[in-house]
Amino acid sequence: MNLYFSCSLTGGRDDETIYGLIVDHLLAAGHEVPTESLARPEIMSEERVIDPRVVYQRDMKWIQDCDGLIAEVSTPSHGVGYEIAFALGLKKPVLCCFRDGVAVSKMITGNSSPGLLVRAYHDPDHALTLVDEFLNQVVNS
Repeated sequence: MNLYFSCSLTGGRDDETIYGLIVDHLLAAGHEVPTESLARPEIMSEERVIDPRVVYQRDMKWIQDCDGLIAEVSTPSHGVGYEIAFALGLKKPVLCCFRDGVAVSKMITGNSSPGLLVRAYHDPDHALTLVDEFLNQVVNS
C-alpha cells in the first residue's frame, strides 16, 4: 500500500522516535511511504531550503495518490491538521494516533467523519498495533 505518514515538523519534534518506529514498521511490512523522510532527524535541515509552494504541491499530490494516511498527532501541527482534512475530503482512510494522556485538538477527537480512526496508544508497541489494526481495516473495506 501507498501510505502517507504525517507528523509535526515546525510544531516540535519531541515525538520523533515514535515517528521513526511507525515509518520503519510500515517499510518493513512492504508499504510505500513517500513521506518517510519526515520521521528522520535530518528533515529539519532539508525542509529549511525547500520552497513552501513546492512542499504544498508535492504533499497534496502524495495525499491524492495514497491509499491511506497515518498521522501521529501528539504534537499540534497546522500542517498535519490540514493534511488530515484534505485526505478525509478525498475519502481516504485516516488514522490519527497519539500518546495516551496528551491533549489533542477537539477538531480531531470530535470528528466523526467516515474513515477516520482516532486512537491513543500507551507505548510504542501499542502504537504499532494500532497501525496494523488500521491497515487491516483498510484492506478489508
